[in-house]
Amino acid sequence: MESLRIKPVHLFFGAAAVLLFIASSTLAAVAHWSPSPVAVASVTQGRVFIEVLAEPGSNTGIIHAAIDIPAPPARVWAVMTDCARTPVLMANTSCRIVSGDMRSGSDVREQISGRNLIFPAMHNVVRVDYTPVSLMRFRRTGGDFQTLEGEWRLEPISNGAGTRVIYVNRLAVNLPIPSPLMREGMRRDVPRMLMNLRREALAGR
Repeated sequence: MESLRIKPVHLFFGAAAVLLFIASSTLAAVAHWSPSPVAVASVTQGRVFIEVLAEPGSNTGIIHAAIDIPAPPARVWAVMTDCARTPVLMANTSCRIVSGDMRSGSDVREQISGRNLIFPAMHNVVRVDYTPVSLMRFRRTGGDFQTLEGEWRLEPISNGAGTRVIYVNRLAVNLPIPSPLMREGMRRDVPRMLMNLRREALAGR
């Protein structure tokens, strides 16, 4: 009987399929979150809801956040997707489109942020897939993050006159930052970003 031989190429494609399945399953789990009644009560009163959780058995943090903006989704979308507005939404952060085009469905963006009290200067490269005017899914393709994947969802409220912005992110960094300190930085920075987004969306009305 001829012995069973597994060619290296078969091992490669088999491993790639397993990794793709794991990645897609993880992203689906991350994106499954929706605001609880407590979160909805918070955002309807004009506040930002945020929770930052530790993923068991890892140094990964999971962010759930939401905000209501009294501007239609198209207006909020225009602000969020404008690379030139990134320094306004996230202080001391630049944005450059490396490849692709949002109008064709996806692009790759490079962001470089300056040092602050918690984080050193950081380099971040992500691929973003767009479903206008409702969904942006992103995942890491390079930079200082070990893990970075999640999505932005825009849901119309008030008969389309307003937008509920939902943000979900799963991340870990390739830097010697203690996990609790990283999560504390996210609790501080994400609400600021969402408040800046609301301010910019309302300024364009």
